[in-house]
Amino acid sequence: MALFSLLIAIFVERMRLLPDAWQFDVLLAKYHQALFGDKQVQSTLMMALALLLPALSINIVSWFVSGMVWGAVSLVLWVAVAVLCFSHNQQRQAFKRYIQAACRGDSQACFNYAAELDSSKCLESVSEQELGEHVGQSVAWINYRYYGAIALYLIILGPVGAVLYCTVRFYSEDNRKRELSLPLVDTLLFILDWLPSRIFAFGYVLSGQFRQSISSWMGLAFNPKAQARDIITTVAIEAEELPEASSAPVCVQSTIALLQLSKRNFILLITVLSLMTIFGVVS
Repeated sequence: MALFSLLIAIFVERMRLLPDAWQFDVLLAKYHQALFGDKQVQSTLMMALALLLPALSINIVSWFVSGMVWGAVSLVLWVAVAVLCFSHNQQRQAFKRYIQAACRGDSQACFNYAAELDSSKCLESVSEQELGEHVGQSVAWINYRYYGAIALYLIILGPVGAVLYCTVRFYSEDNRKRELSLPLVDTLLFILDWLPSRIFAFGYVLSGQFRQSISSWMGLAFNPKAQARDIITTVAIEAEELPEASSAPVCVQSTIALLQLSKRNFILLITVLSLMTIFGVVS
């Protein structure tokens, strides 16, 4: 079910068939406002409940429909969760607008869209010549945060794991954007990212230049305090030979190179999952 669900989810996401109103983060925002609100989640207990309730609900539904219609209902649940968790129109649109702005030489628009694409990275000290590489790092990070990590949790823990990760990620990003100082969120996300980020970064090693990147991966992977973003972006940069910057106001060659690396890495993940499915390691 994991492989089939992932393939369907990738198809729906690439074709942008899911409307904006059904994006996972949009649904989570409505869930947050309807059941909790900003003041309630300042409490550790309420924050824990807000983080766990969606995953617990999926777990209960999964248990209830288990075995129905020879497992067809469970398959529908897997596919529905995968499609919801993989749909990220906002990030796709921001990247598309960044590329369009770079092609027409609009540097200021490039900075604006780059900040929209990845608000966790401050671009104040980044020059126009360096922007392409920094956006490439953001692409590698987003490919992990919005696709790779979800796929790994779907494979390992099923829909419950994917929903839990997406819920914690949503609250972490909302916490950063609106400066809410929410309890538990960042610590829990660090724990959830700890192993998947190292697995996914090793995929960059296998998908790119092994000799240059393996030492960086080993140095970061065996550091228990290393941040997931540092692991992903550092290994991605080492794994891909970046082309020389062009004379364009904002060069996108580095961005495209790291995007291609991210695509190869995700294809590697799907290939490994296919082999694991064939040999019965995963269902």
